[in-house]
Amino acid sequence: MPAPNGTQLTLTLALALVSTIRHDGHGGVADDLDTPDGLTAWVRAHAAELPGALGARRYRADESALEAVRGVRAAVRALFARAVRPGEPSPADARRLLPFGEAVARLNEAAARVPTVPVLTWPRGGDPIVRDEPVVRDESAVRDKTVGRDDSVVRDEPVVRDQPAAPPPGHPRTTPRADLLTAALAHAALTFLASPDRQRLRACHAPRCVRYFLKEHPRQEWCRPACGNRARVARHHERGRETA
Repeated sequence: MPAPNGTQLTLTLALALVSTIRHDGHGGVADDLDTPDGLTAWVRAHAAELPGALGARRYRADESALEAVRGVRAAVRALFARAVRPGEPSPADARRLLPFGEAVARLNEAAARVPTVPVLTWPRGGDPIVRDEPVVRDESAVRDKTVGRDDSVVRDEPVVRDQPAAPPPGHPRTTPRADLLTAALAHAALTFLASPDRQRLRACHAPRCVRYFLKEHPRQEWCRPACGNRARVARHHERGRETA
């Protein structure tokens, strides 16, 4: 299977963020980001899609980071709800969505905290990948060892140190890790929403499902086969009640 390119990684990250709101298996809604430990586990699980400067595999969230990420997620879910029109949004938060203008402003603000530049990586035995990486305010954050023994470029997680080069006046000396995370999530969402893939976005309305998904073929109605089975069973029972 070919390695995912930068666009696919961005798409994966945006959908993964909104999918942290899910059905709990018992008729309710679960939130994978309900605690700092939940966010820590989620970030580490998605280290491949997040900027190397974040050090995702060693990341540990606190309450402020959790609040910031949940704020970005609320904005993304509001914009996903708009993107699926004239279809209905996910029932998980259909009645408590952020106003459209507030959601746009929140995403733009989060993305603006950390500018990005395109960066090339070329894994051994794989294809070149270009993805946006944050411009970290620390020149020592980029390790010297970026070329492998066979001259292939490898991705190595930079280390954000406490003694960066002099920043512009009025800017902090280092880029906070919370900003790196929320900016990466916002960039991923903005890139997805401005892409043609947005037109394939749907909310799954099978019983007990609250997910968003990408429609892979014209007749697809649900996010996965299990949801389709539940929907067909529910329709069958409904027809039985109508004819009873």
